[in-house]
Amino acid sequence: MIGIIGILVVFVMVFGGYSMAGGNFGIILYALPFELTMIGGAAIGGFLIANSGAGVKQTLRELRKVFSGPHWKPADYSDLLCLLFELIRLARQNPVALEEHIEAPEDSPIFERYPRIMQDLEAVEMVCDTLRAITMSYDDPHQVEEVLDKRLEANMQHAMHPSHAMQAVADALPALGIVAAVLGVIKTMASIDQPPEILGGMIGGALVGTFLGVFLSYGFVGPFAARMRTVTEEDAHFYKLIREVLIANLHNHPANMCIEVGRQNTPHHVRPSFGELEQAMRTIKRMAA
Repeated sequence: MIGIIGILVVFVMVFGGYSMAGGNFGIILYALPFELTMIGGAAIGGFLIANSGAGVKQTLRELRKVFSGPHWKPADYSDLLCLLFELIRLARQNPVALEEHIEAPEDSPIFERYPRIMQDLEAVEMVCDTLRAITMSYDDPHQVEEVLDKRLEANMQHAMHPSHAMQAVADALPALGIVAAVLGVIKTMASIDQPPEILGGMIGGALVGTFLGVFLSYGFVGPFAARMRTVTEEDAHFYKLIREVLIANLHNHPANMCIEVGRQNTPHHVRPSFGELEQAMRTIKRMAA
């Protein structure tokens, strides 16, 4: 919702100010289709050249983040901590019983209690792969931490591609606006014998290209890229939480302490309170009894 409000504010402030200053919309409206075709077409073409088919699809999918915000909500962080608590308790009580849950999480009653997490293949695989490594005596905390760090880094690089691609388009738009303006000036120079009022209109139309390139870059595409980057970075905290809890588990801290380490490392605006999480863990213990 706030993204839509931002778009409206940009339009109203820019064109409202132009109107109050006595600007003539006729020149802009006449030149807009031609300038937009040149600038927008060149920007789209450059975007397609610079990205693979998979990158293009990923960027188009990720555009929704501008309006929908982060995928992971506060309740999801609480659910993740509860899921990890269940798995860690089971691993310490009965390591053999844990194997059936991490080898086939889609059939696990523990994982099924957290459907939103189950829908994220990377989160499920990260939990299962790490717990599987622990059961295989790959229990050096520093080695596991290094593996998880490399995995998180690779995932982050992939997730940040759409925002980088959008930022590249934003950086190119002002220059593409100048290209369109130069073409307009070339057209004007070919009509130098026309009366001043006609030449003025043609030069004004050419300058629409410069305006449009800068306007689209700094008013829309650049902010879109920044918002996509911010949301991606915020969602990354969800996967970092998995790392913190499972590394704490490798240090043989009590299960409750492992979860508290994760809770403390959760961003404040999505962090469950100590009391809420403690109550949830008590409920899990009663269900397992």
